[in-house]
Amino acid sequence: MTETEATCKREIELEIPAENVQKAVAKVVKDLARVARIPGFRPGKAPATLIQRRFAEDIKGEVVQTLVPEFLEKELTEKKLVPVTQPRVDQVDFQENGPLKVRAVFEVLPEFTLGNYKGLQVEIEDIAIGDEDVDKTLEEMRERAGTLVSIEGRGVQDGDFAMLRVTGTPQGGGEQVQAENVVCHVGAEDTMAAFNENLRGATAGETRRFDATYPADCPDAKLAGKNFSYTVEVQSIKEKRLPELNDEFAREVGAGDDVTTLAALRTKIAERLEAAREERMESQARDKILELLVKQHDFPVPEALVEHQMDVRLEAVVRSMARQGVDPRAVNVDWVALRSRQRDRAVEDVKAELLLDRIAEAEHIDPTDQDVDKEVERLAERSGESAPAVRARLTKQGALDRMKSKLRSDRTIDWLHREASIQKSARRDK
Repeated sequence: MTETEATCKREIELEIPAENVQKAVAKVVKDLARVARIPGFRPGKAPATLIQRRFAEDIKGEVVQTLVPEFLEKELTEKKLVPVTQPRVDQVDFQENGPLKVRAVFEVLPEFTLGNYKGLQVEIEDIAIGDEDVDKTLEEMRERAGTLVSIEGRGVQDGDFAMLRVTGTPQGGGEQVQAENVVCHVGAEDTMAAFNENLRGATAGETRRFDATYPADCPDAKLAGKNFSYTVEVQSIKEKRLPELNDEFAREVGAGDDVTTLAALRTKIAERLEAAREERMESQARDKILELLVKQHDFPVPEALVEHQMDVRLEAVVRSMARQGVDPRAVNVDWVALRSRQRDRAVEDVKAELLLDRIAEAEHIDPTDQDVDKEVERLAERSGESAPAVRARLTKQGALDRMKSKLRSDRTIDWLHREASIQKSARRDK
């Protein structure tokens, strides 16, 4: 067996005895002779030598497929090797009257010494919550509860919502863009500069003409990098009226929490912000612990696991886009380059999982049946299925073991967090 320095790649030179090869060849020839149709011979009557010449490549392939897995498994067992990838067989040296020689290439989990992992010291940012955070949340709630009302007797100002009839013609030719009742929040950061600049001062019924250039990374592939000439009619102007910050407002937005006064609403908001603060700080601590663990351990990781984790990270990006209403297929993104940029983080992810697995083994950490039942019930509630149906589906898909592995990792991180020494910095979250 050979191995490449500082990698998890392994190679085994396998030699299967000639006696086994000849027996396998004879069996394949016998099976072929029963079904092969050869001109001049009745089915099953063609000579074995003719069968071997006529179907030489088929026989070779069948013998290799039959013998190699059996002998390779024995070799792996003897050498106590557990591949994390399906062994790739190449350099096949096949001789009917001699041994069968092949090379098997695969990856294994790395061998490494588990360093110190108890009482890790990490520093996290102390996220303070104050009255200004409550005020900010209240303003956001007022914004969401605001209503648009029509404005007359003046032109468009920053902060207004202009209702538009839009016709856009691509410069250089192409399909026109036409739309009515388009809402444009004038002066907003997300609004294109050309619309902000050219709509200020426009009155209801007025038409403005101007050009706009879209950035190359515009989410809409039909607009990305193109120049458009726009004719825009202002149909109406609206501004957002916010409700007064009083007990009535508190009762309306806090009905589900039995809130009846503004003071009670402020208290409820403070409690939620504090709970979110604790959750963020715990998440921050867990990330720091894993980061420190990875930094303290230097070992190679299987390339196949890194490639898989790169795919997982890329899929997460795609799902995030879809949740935001962006069609990933229409986005002008170099997906190959984006995937390759995930490599360093993917290596860290794989290292962290291998370390957590070793720590869980050392500390005898495993999810209980209760943990598994609770997670199955959570998934059932989210999907609208019954818990037994979810468990059956996960088992059929082979996902139940993956779920247990994830729970095991989560419990191990919880254990490390309890054992760690967490120092809080005095910085304030902005």
